[in-house]
Amino acid sequence: MIHGVLIFNTSGVPRLTKFYSPLHQSEQTLVQRIFALVAPRPPSLCNFLDAPELEAFLSPQDGGERLRVVYRNYATLYFVFVVDSAESELGVLDLIQVFVESLDRAFENVCELDLVFHFDEAHHILAEVIQGGLVLETNVEEIERAVHDAAKARKDSYASANPLSLGGGGIGSRGPGVQTPLGWLTGKLTGVGAR
Repeated sequence: MIHGVLIFNTSGVPRLTKFYSPLHQSEQTLVQRIFALVAPRPPSLCNFLDAPELEAFLSPQDGGERLRVVYRNYATLYFVFVVDSAESELGVLDLIQVFVESLDRAFENVCELDLVFHFDEAHHILAEVIQGGLVLETNVEEIERAVHDAAKARKDSYASANPLSLGGGGIGSRGPGVQTPLGWLTGKLTGVGAR
């Protein structure tokens, strides 16, 4: 099971945190502890390590499970997954790659500012990949399609609910015979020149 997903920068500032297991202590302390484990490791070492000291923060369902930290460093961001022994470390490294590729497709070369200003979309992409600590989807095209469909539905919903949306059969149309305030105003203004 995946117990947590974190993204933080090289200074240790968290940009995305999602935990699938209950926390027993402060989230901020846990992020600092994980950063202290990951940041000083040289690139020549493998990208996963045992982390028994995290068991005070996160408790797996089975008390005998050992937690592992699996991470990848991309430019100024660390992508970190906290998993138990049921997960394959190499599989989790591939999952991190899928998550990063999905973010890249959504933000066109994802950077730290994308995660700051579009945190809701980053969480939505993560939810398409993982829910409840279990992997749902690993196909980047399917993830991209689901995110695109959700964005289109959000846009359509906003356009139909907005009283100032343009009428006339487009996305913001209110249906036949129902005129929007902007459509009414446009009709009045175009009628002025006809006199």
